[in-house]
Amino acid sequence: MKKDATGALGFVPQKDIVYNKLLPYADKLDEESNEILGQIKSNLALAVQVRELWPGVLFWTRKLSTYIRLYGRKFTKEDHVLFIKLLYELVTIPTLEIGMMQGFARLMVSLLKKKELLSQDDLQLPWRPLYQLYERILYSKTEHLGLNWFPNSVEGALKMLVKSCRPYFPASSTQEMLDEWRPLLCPFDHTMQKAISYFELFLPTILPPEQHHLGFKLWFEELMDLWVSVQNLPAWDGTLVNLFARLANDNIGYIDWDPYIPKIFTRFLRSLNLPVGASQLLVPRYLTNAYDIGHVALWISSMLGGPSKQAQKQLSGLFNSIATFFHPSNNGRWLMKLMKLLQRLPAIVVRRLHRERYQCATWLPAVPDSHRLTEQDVTELVESMKQPVLLAMFSKTGSLDAAHALQNLALVRPGLVIPPVLEKTYLAMETLTEPHQLTATLSCMIGMARSLVRGGRQFPEGPTHVLPLLMRALPGVDPNDFSKCMITFQFIATFTTLVPLVDCSSALHERDNLTEVERELCSASAEFEDFVVQFIDRCFALIETSTLEHTREELEMEKMTHLESLVELGLSSTFSTILTQCSMDIFKMALNKVFNFATTNIFETRIAGRMVADMCRAAAKCHPAETLKLFVPHCCSAITHITANEDVLSEEELDKDLLWNLQLLSEVSRVDGEKLLPYRTHLVEILQLTLHVKCKQGYSLACNLLHHILRSTALIYPTEYCSVPGGFQRPLQEYLPIKDWGRHGDLRNLQVQWHVPSAEETEVIFDLLDLLLQPELQRLQRHTQGEEDMSRDDVLQSLAIVQHCLLGAGSMLPPLDGQVVSGLVRSLVTLEETKLHVGMEYDRSRENYRETICMVMRQLLHYILEHSEDDTKSLFSIIKIINDLLHFKGSHKTEFDSRWKSFTLVKKSMENRLHGRKQHIRALLIDRVMLQHELRKLTVEGSEYKTVHQDLLVDLLQLSTSTYSQVRSKAQSVFFSALGSYNFCCRDLLPRVLKFLEPDRTDVTQQQFKGALYCLLGNQGGLCMACLHDWDCVVQTWPVMVRAGLSPVMCLEKPSIVRLFDDLTDKVHRQYETIGLDFTIPESAVSLANMIMESCRPAPTVALLSPEDLDLGLQRQQAKNQDSQQTYERLIGELLDCLNDGDLPWKFEHMAIGFLSLLLRDDHPLPVPAVSFFIQCLNHDSLTVRQVAILSVAGIFKQLKRPHKKVPASPEEICTREAEGGVAEDRPDNWWLLYDSKRLPHTQQEWDSCHFVEKTHLGYYSWPRKLMLYAPTHEQPKQDLSREEMSEREQVVYDYFSDPEFVDQLIEFLCLEDRKGKDRFSPRRFCLFKGLFRNFGDAFLPVFLPHMERLVADSHESTQRCVAEIMAGLIRGSKHWSYSKVVRLWEILSSLIRTALSNITMETYVDWGTCIATACESRDPRKLHWLFEMLMESPVNGEGGSFVDACRLYVLQGGLAQQQWRVPELLHRLLDYLEPKLTQVYKNVRERIGSVLTYIFLLDVNLPLTRTTTSPRIWEFTGRVLDRLKPLMEGDEEIQNHVLEEYGEEAQDERTQAIKLLKTVLKWQMASAGRSFSTAVREQVQLLPLLFKIAPVENDDSYDEMKRDAKACLSLMSQGLLYPEQIPEVLRVLEEIAHSCSWHARYTVLTFLQVMVFYNLFTFLSDEQSVHTVRVLVITLLEDEQLEVREMAATTLSGFLQCNFLSIDTSMQAHFETLSKTHLPEKKKRDVGSTVDTVPSADLVRRHAGVLGLSACILSSPYNVPTWMPQLLMNLSAHLNDTQPIEMTVKKTLSDFRRTHHDNWQEHKQQFTDDQLLVLTDLLVSPCYYA
Repeated sequence: MKKDATGALGFVPQKDIVYNKLLPYADKLDEESNEILGQIKSNLALAVQVRELWPGVLFWTRKLSTYIRLYGRKFTKEDHVLFIKLLYELVTIPTLEIGMMQGFARLMVSLLKKKELLSQDDLQLPWRPLYQLYERILYSKTEHLGLNWFPNSVEGALKMLVKSCRPYFPASSTQEMLDEWRPLLCPFDHTMQKAISYFELFLPTILPPEQHHLGFKLWFEELMDLWVSVQNLPAWDGTLVNLFARLANDNIGYIDWDPYIPKIFTRFLRSLNLPVGASQLLVPRYLTNAYDIGHVALWISSMLGGPSKQAQKQLSGLFNSIATFFHPSNNGRWLMKLMKLLQRLPAIVVRRLHRERYQCATWLPAVPDSHRLTEQDVTELVESMKQPVLLAMFSKTGSLDAAHALQNLALVRPGLVIPPVLEKTYLAMETLTEPHQLTATLSCMIGMARSLVRGGRQFPEGPTHVLPLLMRALPGVDPNDFSKCMITFQFIATFTTLVPLVDCSSALHERDNLTEVERELCSASAEFEDFVVQFIDRCFALIETSTLEHTREELEMEKMTHLESLVELGLSSTFSTILTQCSMDIFKMALNKVFNFATTNIFETRIAGRMVADMCRAAAKCHPAETLKLFVPHCCSAITHITANEDVLSEEELDKDLLWNLQLLSEVSRVDGEKLLPYRTHLVEILQLTLHVKCKQGYSLACNLLHHILRSTALIYPTEYCSVPGGFQRPLQEYLPIKDWGRHGDLRNLQVQWHVPSAEETEVIFDLLDLLLQPELQRLQRHTQGEEDMSRDDVLQSLAIVQHCLLGAGSMLPPLDGQVVSGLVRSLVTLEETKLHVGMEYDRSRENYRETICMVMRQLLHYILEHSEDDTKSLFSIIKIINDLLHFKGSHKTEFDSRWKSFTLVKKSMENRLHGRKQHIRALLIDRVMLQHELRKLTVEGSEYKTVHQDLLVDLLQLSTSTYSQVRSKAQSVFFSALGSYNFCCRDLLPRVLKFLEPDRTDVTQQQFKGALYCLLGNQGGLCMACLHDWDCVVQTWPVMVRAGLSPVMCLEKPSIVRLFDDLTDKVHRQYETIGLDFTIPESAVSLANMIMESCRPAPTVALLSPEDLDLGLQRQQAKNQDSQQTYERLIGELLDCLNDGDLPWKFEHMAIGFLSLLLRDDHPLPVPAVSFFIQCLNHDSLTVRQVAILSVAGIFKQLKRPHKKVPASPEEICTREAEGGVAEDRPDNWWLLYDSKRLPHTQQEWDSCHFVEKTHLGYYSWPRKLMLYAPTHEQPKQDLSREEMSEREQVVYDYFSDPEFVDQLIEFLCLEDRKGKDRFSPRRFCLFKGLFRNFGDAFLPVFLPHMERLVADSHESTQRCVAEIMAGLIRGSKHWSYSKVVRLWEILSSLIRTALSNITMETYVDWGTCIATACESRDPRKLHWLFEMLMESPVNGEGGSFVDACRLYVLQGGLAQQQWRVPELLHRLLDYLEPKLTQVYKNVRERIGSVLTYIFLLDVNLPLTRTTTSPRIWEFTGRVLDRLKPLMEGDEEIQNHVLEEYGEEAQDERTQAIKLLKTVLKWQMASAGRSFSTAVREQVQLLPLLFKIAPVENDDSYDEMKRDAKACLSLMSQGLLYPEQIPEVLRVLEEIAHSCSWHARYTVLTFLQVMVFYNLFTFLSDEQSVHTVRVLVITLLEDEQLEVREMAATTLSGFLQCNFLSIDTSMQAHFETLSKTHLPEKKKRDVGSTVDTVPSADLVRRHAGVLGLSACILSSPYNVPTWMPQLLMNLSAHLNDTQPIEMTVKKTLSDFRRTHHDNWQEHKQQFTDDQLLVLTDLLVSPCYYA
């Protein structure tokens, strides 16, 4: 739609908002937008040039984002690029305050949103600054210490920013990113998650095909192999899926997915976590790390199509296998995921079809023709989804998801999807007993309405269903069932919006060129009139049942209930839609019905009356002239007639008749203003009669009438919303309405009919105001001057008239004007407000009533506050009027927001995403244009703060601190909304609010105090004055809030005040973000600003700057930075002064300390007095203060930390070999990193020459381009400083911590319990000690040592925890100590840790584990060799009992786990040590050993690019274990757990030893199920026979531990992920076991098989041999001699058939039928007393097997009846009287069949012949007892 660069604009805009062109004043907008854009460009550039971030840049960037909201991207491409580049420079300023950063980021996102506007040639953005920004904030090193406070929203904002910039990263960036983040890929380390999420966020996937070798081809195979080779979902698995989904979507047709497809779909199916089999243990990790369904759907839809059709085949398989889960009778936590998949997939496919077929070509690479979706592809997709979607319509989660899915499917294949839903809908409309079905089907039909009405090629008979549907929907208008009523209204409204209700039946005789369907429609359209009549009658019935007398006994409740108001809304909008779409004949008929109904009855005005009046209003809106002609004369004469009697006017209760006529009149007058003009004399008479009646209800209605008359004449609005421009009033020969069924509006030819006030209407408005408003204002003014006495009711009545005049004529009255309040902020840039033209030319010659009202209201307000402050009702009125004086220009923000919301809802439910291009129905488009007009009216961007506003706000503040709480709260909410609208008014009002809190004022009441606190607190989501992000405001507010504790009014006994202070502190802590100290703007931004200044079209409006101005800007920038620092230090000083005041109550002391702790920062050290204060607080009496102090002191230590120098090193030189490229883990070039007891540094010289690498992931996968290691000691900052050499802050710390008394006290406090039984190892305390020992070396060891020795020996929980925290801090803090100190340290620590471990208790072993793990984290293992050697000494030695053994192992495991792959030698030593001890008797030691083994073998992973590890290997170990388990494998007897738990080392036989060993092995298998990355399937397979032998069949907790463990292991193993090459091995073992003599084992094989096949479904299906093996296995077990095994085999078979793993073919049926016909031997007559023959004969078994097979086939389709089923049922029923157990099986099958098919039996019985139905009915109906 790009036009030539003509007209007032002078350039081709990038993309403007098209609705602006349809506004009635569209011709003025180009000039206006040019002017605004010119201002924005010049002032923004100017602000950057004079380096004024705040307020200049911030103010004008806000203006830019408003401009985009109003005009779209209406600027040239050059400007677009310049804006983006400038913002990029600003957003990446390292010292930028976080709030500004988010503002700039949001604006950048909206500039980059439409990526088709700028190609990669137009714009390139570097990626590294964004990465540094992201790293600095999201992986902040100082945030956890409280040195930085970021808002929660920052992560989302940054992600959106990176996503928007991603398409514009240069082509070389992929390689640079890989170099940067590949070294982090170490799967055992948390850096893995970080690296993968960086890849997912940053890697560019949109590149032209010729550049793919620079893009995804560099990493695709590597990451894909990684994903495929990981088996147990780690956290980063889902992140990879998101990356692949995006890659697939951006490069459809350029990647061959076929080799991966079975693996991908198997993983998708597993990720749904569907329940299989009876008792299933879920690995908890599978639930938390499941994939994001939206991305799964995106990936699937991007793989569809193309030559191979592989993906569609698997997708059909996926839906077939999970179809039954969608049935409404199934429910579980997995259901939400399934529904989301259903809803997302069609939507994404429609989006893809739009992109391939309808989107205009852009620079984004197009999908190659070979891979576009063909018609065949689409049909197959819809076919595969149809079944699940139809089931999901009635789901427990509601029908919304299904309705969404159907809406999108009907767009592409209406002929496939709509008929089945129609069938269900007709059925539901006929049944009265199941309203749920009706609501579900109707909501689905609403989504498909447009596809149905349009008909089109694929579904030509669609439109013929419209009338039957509408007629049958009418009974849904039912006063008794609320939800049914609402959905029916929605349904009728949707269909009538699309269809003109015109009777075209006469066209049959006049035209001969109609198609068959058109003829049918023409004749059907004769029914429309009937439909409208019936609908109106239904509505009348609904109204009559909801009159007030019916619903509530004479309780005069003012309001309607929520439900009634919804019904009212539904009724009025549906009725007005119907009337809008009617032909004139039908309209007149409807109008007469409504008129008669309204005038022959008298309604109360609350509920029924409102509904009737709404119907009349709807009629008046559609055809004003006709309606007004009936109603106005009638109502006017009725009212004049009743009020002829003078006494009426002064009655308290008016006549019902009068009220009703007034209400009718006021609603009917809400029409097109010019149609009201003829009746103005009547209306004015009525107003003069009724505005001054005494009865409140009466004058309220009269005020409404006044309001509506003024509104109708004063506003700009569209007057008709018909679905075809020009309406339907043309003769049938020229125009056939049925051609327009379902037609969409055309933006180029919308023909909106606007109402714009004419000169005559303006006259009427001002006459009315002069006549009615002026006398009221004069009266009120006389009252305030004491000249006329008015009762309260009179004042209230006058105020009501004033308010309604203001509401009605607000758009005509110019806004308040006056002097601007100056001196609030200094700026070198103009900060003016932008005036938007909204079609109103204010007539300045007339009296501006807004100013008069303002003046009178202020006088009245002061009068009331002085003389009768308890007249709260008048105060409420005045508050409302003040609000409207300030903001109201013809519409309210809240109404606008709700209309915008409902507009988007309707748009969503009726949009056509396939064709796109705004093809909405006409009424919606007109509504959107209207919203655009309202948006322009409501946009107040940067309004200037004038003295008028100041006066009104000060009045509001006075009301906000007045006596009555309701007045206060109403005034406060108006006050808050005004605060947000005017520039910088907070700076003027804040001091006024704070005055109330000053402690030395005696004249403040408690109410004023509370009001002021509420004013500081702000409202939900709005501005909070207590926490403005600005130094000037914070430095005023916080000290005053703290000092308020000394105010005479403050009393801690009053809970409401205490709660207020709590809320305030809480809000400050929640909302505080670190405020910037450095406002420097970089040179690069300034040069871009110069370029913006030079660009023309539209030319900037400000002259260029002189060098002097630029210098001035630089000076101001420096001054502001210095000023901020001084203010910061002043604030801290003032808070400390408050704290030194002895009288401050404790609550306020805590508040001040909390505020101080927020002020720690990482770019400016804390002033010395504050450092001293916090250290003293470590020994404060209050626990909360101590906790704050611990964190703050840790932060102070971080500030004092001296930077250590790093130098680049090359791994090649260190290891003296060439690096091998691309192989991870233990490569020869990283062996020097590993722990090797022969090469540990044992002397000073070895220590110095050893290259320590602290971060564990370094060197595992690949080396970084520049490996940075710490420089040698002599280049590092000096250790062991004397006190004189320290800085002042360090001296403060030194003095306190060298003082033994201080440390005694500190340790004593740290040993107290915080919360009994809930305490854990505290990372904050650890940080405190780490900082202390890192910054000061071993200076304080002498003071701490005696304490540590004492604490280690004390086995109390809290003392042990305290010493563990100190030790962990000490070990981590000694990172840079010299060799001699470290040696001394370990001499001391070794003995301490030994003592501690021997005193370990149940409560503390976790803390010691955490302590050692924390100490070892990110440290080179060679630095800690003393620790490891000590822990390895002999962990399981039996000293101190089994518990201590388990704990020692736990602690050791904590340390080794942190070291991951760098300690293979220790792992080998540990394994050698543990192997003989695997036969431990004690359960806790066994469990611990199991867990340790998991960690030992964790490194034996099978990932791509990994060499075999030098750490222990699983297969070697398993081999050795299996040898020791031999004795158990051989015998067939039951394995009993008869080992007594005792420490007897007598020689037990091999078998007992083996059982003990087995228990430990089970524990190991269970522990590793969820933890390891890849499952060792080969090794597990060797254990399987043993497990099958032990595992019990039933679920019974009374079994001993070993059996339960075996069962759990099997359950976990069966869920494991298998690779194609492993499947034959597993099946081989299962086949062997299936022949074993224990039926338990055979039974368990089946349950194992069920889960294993389902969880690896697509992998199995891709290998036919395996499928065959499974089939033979199950069918063989059907003929097992043991009944339980046979039944389980039948269940298994039925499950496999149900998920389409096996199919029911003729050979299988024939096999079962032959079996079931096996002849049974005759029963012999037995002698009495002979033993009963219990062993079933082989024949019986075979016959039963056949019956079970048939039964499995029948039960495999529980919700439908395939063609083969009736015959099988007949065959089965023949066996009803066989011997047991066959009879049992047949009965159970039949009852199950009946249960599952009962819901849709009407549908299902079509499949049977009459004879079969007779037989069935006999079988299924239980015999009658009375026959």
